[in-house]
Amino acid sequence: PSFGFLFDIDGVLVRGKTPIHAAKTAFQKLVNSRGQFLVPVVFVTNAGNCLRQKKADQLSHLLGVPISQDQVMMSHSPLRMFKRYHEKCVLVSGQGPLLDIAQDLGFCQPITIETLWEKHPLLDVVDHDRRPDVLVSVYFCFKILSVVLFGEPVRWETNLQLIIDVLLTSGYPGNPYHRENYPHIPVLACNMDLMWVAEAQSPRFGHGTFMVCLENIYKKITGKDLKYEALMGKPSKLTYQYAEYLIRAQAAERQWKQPIQTLYAVGDNLMTDVYGANLYNRNSWENELASAAAANCRSVLVCTGVYNPHTEVPLDTWESVTETVFHGHRDFRFDPGLVEPDHIVPDVDAAVNLVFQLENFAP
Repeated sequence: PSFGFLFDIDGVLVRGKTPIHAAKTAFQKLVNSRGQFLVPVVFVTNAGNCLRQKKADQLSHLLGVPISQDQVMMSHSPLRMFKRYHEKCVLVSGQGPLLDIAQDLGFCQPITIETLWEKHPLLDVVDHDRRPDVLVSVYFCFKILSVVLFGEPVRWETNLQLIIDVLLTSGYPGNPYHRENYPHIPVLACNMDLMWVAEAQSPRFGHGTFMVCLENIYKKITGKDLKYEALMGKPSKLTYQYAEYLIRAQAAERQWKQPIQTLYAVGDNLMTDVYGANLYNRNSWENELASAAAANCRSVLVCTGVYNPHTEVPLDTWESVTETVFHGHRDFRFDPGLVEPDHIVPDVDAAVNLVFQLENFAP
């Protein structure tokens, strides 16, 4: 094969924990009788609340085909390349086994919001029932040197308060604010999805919604923009570069000699899956992932998730689109061409059939 698949998960293969019917049919076409994939496949999800192996096990169970962790790319996977932060004390926000995730990525000194709250219980007073009855003084000797946002947390008020404290004290929460310390310590964020689709009839808040809150609180307090050292997860170019690198690694492992020319990104979200695929095609490749990069990435939009062809606002004027439709992150400019899919199909099974037809590929 001279092509590979990048599959989104939520809204394409599953809704919450329920598999979409077309997914099993599609994946029976992608493997041989021994369960080996006939083409390189990477699952590119903006989820970040578990380890790759757990997600691979879930997908294997749901789809009925064996999937390895090397085929799974979480929103936080590119953090493996940020080695300059791995030895530093970092504050991590999100949910799930955060310390295990951080350590698996290479971080040696991660600290969770919960640990920070235990050290500084006087900082979190929104929930009156959690206020300490007596004054507590706990010596906290570490300076936090960066903040890593893995995904949406559970207690938003606690996370928002403590992250702001860390940013406005240059890593010494509990100290008085020093607003002149700008730019603040580095912030690395994964998963910018404003919304995502689960079992509910309408999309639910994603990590991007939490980031909107954090950014606006920081600006309201300081008058300055919160800045990110890096943004990961779709639609960031770093994510698609890393996914393409994983596709090439699979082809090399199977000793397929033909170079990968085309990636097909199958997703349900115009602002992440389609935007990111189109942005990939405009990239200038300047890092270690760039050698032998695939020539292009084509987006295939399915109608089983966020995208609903019956409710999309027409792309009539620049003003109406930017004001009512663009759910992308504030650091990604709006461009109508970036949210234009190459193909729109009903579901993932139709997507696989279409790609096989376009590539004249007969399994």
